Amino acid sequence: MKANRHCRRAPPGVPATGAAATGPAVCEIPPQCLRLSIMPASLEGKLVVAISSRAVFDFEEENRVFERDDDAAYMALQRERLDVSAQPGVAWALVRKLLQFDPPRRPEAQRRIEVVVVSRNDPVSGLRVFRSAQQAGLRLERGVFTRGRAPWRYLAPLKANLFLSANAEDVGAALDAGIPAARVFPESVKASESHPDEIRIAFDGDAVLFSDESERVFQSGGLDAFQRHEADRAALPLPPGPFKPLLEALHRLQREDDGPDAPQGGAPVRIRTALVTARSAPAHERAIRTLMDWGIEVDEAMFLGGLAKGPFLKEFEPDFFFDDQTGHCESAARFGPAGHVPAGIANGR
Repeated sequence: MKANRHCRRAPPGVPATGAAATGPAVCEIPPQCLRLSIMPASLEGKLVVAISSRAVFDFEEENRVFERDDDAAYMALQRERLDVSAQPGVAWALVRKLLQFDPPRRPEAQRRIEVVVVSRNDPVSGLRVFRSAQQAGLRLERGVFTRGRAPWRYLAPLKANLFLSANAEDVGAALDAGIPAARVFPESVKASESHPDEIRIAFDGDAVLFSDESERVFQSGGLDAFQRHEADRAALPLPPGPFKPLLEALHRLQREDDGPDAPQGGAPVRIRTALVTARSAPAHERAIRTLMDWGIEVDEAMFLGGLAKGPFLKEFEPDFFFDDQTGHCESAARFGPAGHVPAGIANGR
């Protein structure tokens, strides 16, 4: 900062006093210049997705070396491959579309979505992550690399709305801390390229968007007890589940783009959401009424009454699908990216 822009001498004919009488000039620095010229960046109010390096890139071969040998062998392999661009991983399509949501020239302070790499990798392996992202044209700018230590504690200062990782322990810890999190299935079929202008995300209902209250009734009393329980409480909103904050954030972005105060130029990609649940009538009513009570809309809803979800997800073609039951995730992974949410009674929580 050049202070001499604010320097002045005493006006002609006016006796100089103090420093002005003997020094070359009096520097009056405005109070605002006493602060740093660049204000600290902030993630407040943004949709922040934290993702492990193994989710965004295909590090399965490197991971097999880690599991077979040790972390030293893993790090040595990553160092050898620093200049080798990593191939896309299971969450590649989701990350690419999220980063396209904001137009390229939009200032950082006005961006509405941020993607941050949060990884157990060492910093040198992190160098390969950023190099691979740059070579692929992904605007990944922030990252936390903890060299084998649990990284979930950094999710709170990042204000993360979602954490995706292949590490089940880290995902469970994030959920316990109140952050929507899912264990990715690296073996999932890659997302379809049929909808390049839409971010498509599908959610299970019970124990994901909603609490597992009703699931507990089903587990203890069976389908008939579940249906009676839901019919009797159709007008009573379900308690929120771990992924309600994520759906809420996505819906807020949808409303902003459709409203009168939409950012200039709009978003290059749109958001489309779906509820994909094993519920059927009459239990569907409570799910819909709960969303209405929250003031949240989904674009599609599928009440499948126990049918396999995979074929329906094949038609919806999500960039990611979230479910609390591994069986549904395994079915879904044959058609697209899936993430297991280890929440609720089905997961012993």
